[in-house]
Amino acid sequence: MGATYPNGGLITETNAQYYAGQQGFPAVIGAVGGSITLKCNFQTTLVSAYGLPIIPGPSGDILTTIGPWNNVDVYFAPAATPVTYSKIDENLIYVSDAVKNEITIIPPDTDPLTGTDYTGNFYVQLKDWAVEDNYGSYEYIKLKDVVDNFLVAYVGDGKNVTRVKRTDVMFHAKRGLQEFSYDTLRSIKSQELTIPPSLALPIPQDYVNYVRLSWIDQAGVKRIIYPAEPVLTSNPTELPIQDSDGIPTQDSYPDYESNLLAKQSFTEERWKHFNDRNIIGDYFIDNLGVYDWQYWKSLYGERYGLDPEVTNQNGWYTINRRTNMFNFSSNLAHQLVIIEYISDGLAYDQDIKIPKMAEEAIYMHIMHAILSTQIKTPEYLVARYKRERSAALRNAKIRLSNIKLEEFTQIMRGKSKWIKH
Repeated sequence: MGATYPNGGLITETNAQYYAGQQGFPAVIGAVGGSITLKCNFQTTLVSAYGLPIIPGPSGDILTTIGPWNNVDVYFAPAATPVTYSKIDENLIYVSDAVKNEITIIPPDTDPLTGTDYTGNFYVQLKDWAVEDNYGSYEYIKLKDVVDNFLVAYVGDGKNVTRVKRTDVMFHAKRGLQEFSYDTLRSIKSQELTIPPSLALPIPQDYVNYVRLSWIDQAGVKRIIYPAEPVLTSNPTELPIQDSDGIPTQDSYPDYESNLLAKQSFTEERWKHFNDRNIIGDYFIDNLGVYDWQYWKSLYGERYGLDPEVTNQNGWYTINRRTNMFNFSSNLAHQLVIIEYISDGLAYDQDIKIPKMAEEAIYMHIMHAILSTQIKTPEYLVARYKRERSAALRNAKIRLSNIKLEEFTQIMRGKSKWIKH
């Protein structure tokens, strides 16, 4: 028999499953007091808040709590006319097979004589946020499918790689995804947060590097916030306490060789309470009649010697590596901000997915990595796949750059106008 290729990357959901997050199971026949298992084919991995073992109780059996939430609901309608659906309690359903997306429903009473007869119609409904997460999923291929495809297409008798461990392929695939996320896959995430009175926000959990920070005005328009380091201020990484001679002091037992450290930085406190208008020159002198009709023509535009690096009304931020927080200037207190940052795409299992436009680049990366680490591999073969990897990566960057001619033309309109200095 020939090799069986995985169906990863193909559409397996119906329109109802994709747009409404709903899958129906009509005419199910169940036994009295017996459980029912429904095999779903959502591309979204199902999660349940309950699981085995079953806990017997005077008011009916329930399942054990194993998580804080689930992303799916199950509805049942007995085989009767008219068909009326009712939601099954969450503590009666659990995901019995996460790989096959199977859901098992236990009746409230498992007694074979008095229990519920699950004969009728079911439908499984993803919760709203799970449906939204599923939108656009066809744009990506899962890392698991990439590994499966590679083992089938590139490994075997008569191929350049005759045998390789699946764990090795997975390792090189993850490393390739991690490297590509920095400059090719554009694995950019964003968080919408409100700056508290402390003027500090924690760095996101899967943060690798920042892209930009912005505060949002009343119209929903982004206002770019610029870094204050190293021009204006900085956050010290250590705060040693000094004696009267300026020498750092050390702790007594048990860490008698370690410096005593202060809890708060004077630099950060001064910056936190500083009025940034004193830097950018944004002050008002209404009492001098600057905005009267007899002065405005002569006084407007006469602010000379401004430094563009600090002439900024949108505020500043620093990255405090001592506390691993974003610190903001005082004029941004209570503002709504967007933190855009780079993730390596490996923080969570559901994030391990690859744009299909970069799929070939991942295959070539894995092939080159495996051949370059195997002994007795001819150098010409390693060099060949190094070129293949470079070419595939270049093509992926071009495809993912997402440059549209119409958008480029719109931006360039008016660029030929003369700018008078």
